[in-house]
Amino acid sequence: MDGRRLSKIAVMAFSGGMDSTGLLVHLLANDYEVHTLSYDYGQKHKLELDRAKANITYLSENNIKVTQRIVDLQSAMSIFHSALTTEDYEVPEGHYEEEQMKQTVVPNRNAIFASILYGYALSIATKNDTSVKIGLGVHSGDHEIYPDCRPEFYDALEHAFQVGNWDSEKVSFYLPYLEGDKETILMDAEKSLDKLNLDFDTIFANTNTSYNPDEQGRSSGKSGADIERILAFNAIGRKDPVPYVDDWSKVLEHAIKIEKEHKEKI
Repeated sequence: MDGRRLSKIAVMAFSGGMDSTGLLVHLLANDYEVHTLSYDYGQKHKLELDRAKANITYLSENNIKVTQRIVDLQSAMSIFHSALTTEDYEVPEGHYEEEQMKQTVVPNRNAIFASILYGYALSIATKNDTSVKIGLGVHSGDHEIYPDCRPEFYDALEHAFQVGNWDSEKVSFYLPYLEGDKETILMDAEKSLDKLNLDFDTIFANTNTSYNPDEQGRSSGKSGADIERILAFNAIGRKDPVPYVDDWSKVLEHAIKIEKEHKEKI
């Protein structure tokens, strides 16, 4: 336990991506004791799990303890067809709202993740006779392509979990970015990290958003997730600290070009 006064408990899915990392520091800055689950579901960008561990270590070095458990779902989810998990199925490139980005949907992924989180949260709640929040970093930028990131999905899911469990009044979803976007997350993270006296670039260098990083861990800058992330960093006036295959000026130029072309289509 760190030296801060903690009176609230949250569990969250911690992928090691930008969104969940922003959520993690948000919860810590708001005095939550945080328990995280990171999922290994056979994703091609498994680099994100290494980045998640790096941030857990960085937090520990700064006297902030966060519990992390790795949940192995490879055997179950290896049967799902998606560009993120299926061999010889190329990750599409382009704007994150283009039709081809639906190829990056992993069937029922968030329902599975949330269900495990709910069981974990309810276990902590009943064992300690306390209330627990389930934090999720979903945001409006995902609503276009990912139906399991939409408000109505989480409303229905939470209702189903409440109906199907005893003591469900102890557990509730917390989705602070649901109507925001990646820019919202980064701006919130700046405030949270300032409060925690942590370094912004170190925290976000320890993340991965790219669906197709190379063998050296460098982001391609061309997947839909990359484009969205690059534009968000640019919008808040920052250079993204993760390594890219090309230098920052080139990946930013490419992302702006893709965004412009997308707007011309709609």
